[in-house]
This record gives sequence, C-alpha cells and structure tokens, in this order.
Amino acid sequence: MASDDKQPMVQFKGILKRFGNVVAVEKMDIDIEEGSLVTLLGPSGCGKTTLLRMVAGLEDPTDGDIFIKGVRINDTPIHKRNLGMIFQNYALFPHKNIFDNVAFGLKYRAVSKDDIKKKVTRALEMVRLPGVENRMPAQLSGGQQQRIALARAIVIEPDVLLMDEPLSALDENLREEMRREVDNLQSILGVTTIFVTHDQREALSMSDKIVVMREGLKLQEGSPEEVYNRPANHFVADFLGHSNFSTGVVTGWQNGLIAITLDSGNLILAEPWGDWTPGERVEVVVRAQRFEAFLKKDFTPREGMNHFEGKIRDRSYMGGEVSYFIELKVGRQIHVISMMRSRIYDVGDEVAVQVAPRHCHLLPVESDLPVESE
Repeated sequence: MASDDKQPMVQFKGILKRFGNVVAVEKMDIDIEEGSLVTLLGPSGCGKTTLLRMVAGLEDPTDGDIFIKGVRINDTPIHKRNLGMIFQNYALFPHKNIFDNVAFGLKYRAVSKDDIKKKVTRALEMVRLPGVENRMPAQLSGGQQQRIALARAIVIEPDVLLMDEPLSALDENLREEMRREVDNLQSILGVTTIFVTHDQREALSMSDKIVVMREGLKLQEGSPEEVYNRPANHFVADFLGHSNFSTGVVTGWQNGLIAITLDSGNLILAEPWGDWTPGERVEVVVRAQRFEAFLKKDFTPREGMNHFEGKIRDRSYMGGEVSYFIELKVGRQIHVISMMRSRIYDVGDEVAVQVAPRHCHLLPVESDLPVESE
C-alpha cells in the first residue's frame, strides 16, 4: 500500500480521448502515487479500459498528457514504457511452456540466460507455482494460468502494472483467492498498479484509491472508505453497494444534527456533512447494511437513533447475511441486509428498523431523480 509522502508515479493531465464524434474519456486529471493500487471502477463503456490502453500505448490520447516518473510518454513506444500488463483472458502463448511464457519479456531486454532463469524461478515462487516451468498452459487451471500471467508481468520489474479485468473469467471462489493474491503481491513488491474492474467488491477490498467513472466522466476519486461512505452523487452511491434513497427537505437542526422531513412524512436526522440550509431539498442515502432490524414486539428505541416500523414483504437468505425488503407504514419499501443472528425473520413479520444519523448521507437532489426512489 502507498504511503502519504510518495510522489505521483503516473499522472493524467487533461487527458481526453475521442473515437470519431464519440467521447470515450472526457478531459480529466488523475494522480497515482508510487507504490499504490488505484482502481478505475465503472460499468461497461465508461472509459476505464480506454484510459488504461492510453497508458499502455495501445491508444493515443486525443488531447492531454500522460506522465510516468515525471516523463511525458505520449510519444514513447510501447516497448520502452516498462509496463507489465495482465488481461482478462490471460494472453498466454499456448505453444510455449510456462518458462518461456514468463521469460518472454526478459528475452528482449538483454538479460543473460542465467539471470533469466533466476528471475523466472523467483517470479513463479512469488505466485506460489514453483516447479511448473516445463508444463504447457493447457495443463494448468484457470487460476493457475492467471498466476502465470501475473508472474510474466512482474518478472520484468515494471514501473507500472496494468490489470484489465484480470479476475472476471474466474469463478467466485477463485476470484476471492486471486484478489488476496494480487493484493498481497502488490504490497510486497510495492509496484504501482492500475486495476480496471466493474466489480465493486474487488475495488473496495484491494484499492488505495478508487476512481469511479461513468460515460467517460470521472465522478469521484478517493479511498474506498470515502467513496463508499461519502459518495459524491446518486450514481456513485447506487453503483457501490445496496442503497436506500429518499428525498426530502432540510427543516433545521436538532442537537447538532440536520433534521430532514422526508417526502413520505417521516423525520430523519443526519450528521452535518456539507453545507445545508433550511428549505433545501436533499436526497438521503442509507446503505442497506446500516439498518438494524428487530421484531416490533421486542424493540426498544435507542436515544439518538432514527427508527421506523413496517412489515417484511420479501426475504432472501444469502448464507452469512439475510436480505429483507420491508414495507414501512408510510407505504414505501426499504432494503435491509442483516448479518445472521439466532433467528431469521419471516415474511409478514412486523418489525422495527433503526439507523444512526452518522449513516445517513445527504446529497443534492439531481434534476432527473423521481420525488421518491427506492
């Protein structure tokens, strides 16, 4: 992980990319610190892979500059950028054995045969696949092939490691394992890494910084905690996890908290993040995991908490969690995700839910939002 005093290893300055009349990446600035893992996160078509390909030299910027270690690389040939790249489909040479696959980049860098052997052996040890040098890619599992792709990328000791949806072809268990593998290896090597994904869990669990993108725009950048707990707008809040959205009007202050009267008629209190004035319309965001649910008959309200009553209309068991959709007395539904407890509530149960003001995040109301959204 990166430390606060490190200087940017990669810089995007006013970077812009058009394909004909289509703007794939709107003009943006991003600084990536040395040794950090930065994730470009967003849905398909948001421009994240295009941004990565411009760093790699596979696409030319329409405007703006890219710097690595303070040197402008717009016109630098691909093979002179000292980058490691990992792709979704592994991109291993099927006719070459594992040794030759991993050693491929070294053979074009005037490295002696003895040093190539040492470096390949070391890289395979680091990805926990020693002794597979003579096997062919087809003899390895998908997870093992992805480890070989990782070994090939790090063996050249790159300045920057580029990873484009590298885990999306793996099943869920393998993805979890490889998430930890990549995260641990990146921390050990200290290599600056740009990671592209549409998977929120990958981004939140691995990143030093997340850049959230949509339709070529950078919507927010910050630590995983910042973008998750303090989303900049409705899209970011909705894209990163399960959220409940309500609109209302700021009515004043109560005990240092902002009071909002929701369009449903409920009063809710929120911590005063940002500048809000009485009469201003706001959107209140509450993560589904932030609510606590209780059977109504067993519930005792806690001082300073927001609480509501309702009835469970739908329930989904998800192993360690249970997902509830609860219809409140005011007629709207909220989504609540609870960790497993001694019992699971049933559809039709009357319940009370509560949430702390610190978990109620306020956003300005966007013009295209409905008055009340779920």
